[in-house]
Amino acid sequence: MFASKNLRVTFAFVLIGLVSFYFADLEIISLEAANLSQDFFLSIFSLGFNDYHLLLEAFLTTLSIAILAIFFSAFFGAIFSLFFGSLLIRISLAFTRAIHELFWALIFLQIFGLNTLTALLAIVIPYSATLAKVYAEILEEHDTFGDTLRGRDRLSYFIYTKIPDALPHLISYTRYRFECALRSTAILGFVGITTLGYYLSSSFMQGLYHEVWLILILFYILIASIKYWFNKYTSVILVIISFFYLDDFSGFNMANLKRFFTQDIIPYPIKNNLALQSTANWFENIFTNEVLPGITNTIVLTQLSLLLTALMALALFPLISSKFSNKPTRISTHIFLVVMRSTPEYILAFIFLQLYGPSMLPAALALMLHNGSIISHLIGHDTDAMKLRIDTTNKKTELYFYEVLPRVYGQFLAFLFYRWEIIMRESAILGVLGIMTLGFYIDSAIEDFRLDKMFLLLIVTALLNIFIDVISRTARAYLRVNKNVSTCST
Repeated sequence: MFASKNLRVTFAFVLIGLVSFYFADLEIISLEAANLSQDFFLSIFSLGFNDYHLLLEAFLTTLSIAILAIFFSAFFGAIFSLFFGSLLIRISLAFTRAIHELFWALIFLQIFGLNTLTALLAIVIPYSATLAKVYAEILEEHDTFGDTLRGRDRLSYFIYTKIPDALPHLISYTRYRFECALRSTAILGFVGITTLGYYLSSSFMQGLYHEVWLILILFYILIASIKYWFNKYTSVILVIISFFYLDDFSGFNMANLKRFFTQDIIPYPIKNNLALQSTANWFENIFTNEVLPGITNTIVLTQLSLLLTALMALALFPLISSKFSNKPTRISTHIFLVVMRSTPEYILAFIFLQLYGPSMLPAALALMLHNGSIISHLIGHDTDAMKLRIDTTNKKTELYFYEVLPRVYGQFLAFLFYRWEIIMRESAILGVLGIMTLGFYIDSAIEDFRLDKMFLLLIVTALLNIFIDVISRTARAYLRVNKNVSTCST
């Protein structure tokens, strides 16, 4: 029964991916792609930076924003998780986390300007919603008494039993989200916040590839060493230091905030009291020329990237498993996967875009490498923990296809569906780089200061992500996958 369900889901998934591949624009436009690629990769042997003082400031700014962002996100996430049973709270949080943090940054830039407040709000708002959802799921898994307790007994159970029991899982997931916050903070540099991403994009545009590699390596070291400098002994101190380091919290202006909600995002025909027909024409024009092509391109890129992610994960997970590979192969593959999953999709897409030109190819490669690395790591870890029968074959191909893959395939599909919504969100935001997904039209609307159109397109983007999330949950329920994969679901 499970095998037939897996096959049906796989067939539909592959078919949609192949159709998306047919319609995708995967052209290499750059005439010097080979030379640029060679120059870029060879520059790793000549690391350097023009002004190390600016690099240090960007490093500390990235670190400080991420620390404060996860602090506030965990605080508000914990509060909202207690009320997650409310349908209104769940819908509101689903809508909030469906909008990418870079989109939130673009919104707050219009209200508060280019400062620390914009950066913090851009991360705290979607991350609070995500943490609230996962915290609620973790607490629910530890609810052994259900509704049998009432009043004071239930409160005592919650404080003295449920929270301590769930605390290791809550801390573990929060630590993972901090790693995500570092990546999100870095890419805020692409909209003008002076984090590492700001100087990475600037150096790349100037052809200073040796600076790009230095920034990337510093970022990898930062991610890889998190457990050594952000733990229960240092977290409180780091939060306090970050408060003092980021002293630029100015920019809050009630008049700007009021204008944004009462004027800027109100559809132009309604704001100017035009006839109903004018309003209908306004919506029809945006829907036909921007919403439909934006949704189509976003879905095409998402499904193509999802298929490529699956192929990469199936090909690479044996290379990090002791059941298939020797130690040198496992170490080198593990390093590659760590680097790829530590690099935000946005940065990968930006690099490939400079090398190969504006098409869906850079975005598809970036999404495949990042998400495929995550799933490869998780499946490889599950494979290593797997106990084989005594009579298992020694032939690697037979072991892969007849023993290991059938046993991990259900969980592999679960991981893939957990990443589906993430890939959709990233596909939309990659439009800011010039790929004609929904993000392209949102960014164009902001450049033209047509914030009413921007807001409408953001609503469409959020609804599309919620729709994909519903389909993903339905598919997991159909496959009867109940394991909560927190590192894959966010």
